[in-house]
Amino acid sequence: MTSSPVTLLVIAKEPRPGRVKTRLTPPFSPEEAASLAEAALADTLDVVARTPARRRVLVLDGAPGRWLPEGIEVVPQCAGGLDERLAAAFAGCDGPALLIGMDTPQVTPELLTVDFGDCDAYFGPAEDGGFWALGLAAPDPALLRGVPMSAPKTGAVQRRRLAGLRVRELPPLRDVDTADDAALVAGEAPGGRFAARLARLTAARR
Repeated sequence: MTSSPVTLLVIAKEPRPGRVKTRLTPPFSPEEAASLAEAALADTLDVVARTPARRRVLVLDGAPGRWLPEGIEVVPQCAGGLDERLAAAFAGCDGPALLIGMDTPQVTPELLTVDFGDCDAYFGPAEDGGFWALGLAAPDPALLRGVPMSAPKTGAVQRRRLAGLRVRELPPLRDVDTADDAALVAGEAPGGRFAARLARLTAARR
């Protein structure tokens, strides 16, 4: 695989019941929601592992598990709000970096293969008003600190922070937050672990 000067960052929580995907309960139990979160994270990390990169880093709240593939570094998340944790993830990079979360298992290596040769930033809006990807040629933690997270205006505020930079827009993606989201995302990536896990859980409830 060819290399790339870009660091790929994934910010995630350890998929433990009651700590992840709480908006999936109901209809799913906390254990089932955590199982879906694990599948989404595994799909995401598999894509990252197959994407050309200088480094591949999981910025994790919790401990790694069997879902972690080889070739991915693990660093702990810092304390503070999500804006501070995202800022710290970028602060740990000494060159171009692209950050994503664990909620878009439909992501592909093609979407994550970015070139900062003629731009300063990449921005991937999420359909819920947030963002699923943020890339910075020169990582500056100040661009994230103070951005209100997990709100309908999160994406708009973060996008305004990039004013004055040459920004390339990535396609909008849907985060897995609710059961309806899960069904739609599984339909976009029917061959992944997430879709298979959702199908098993849904069949078991019938």
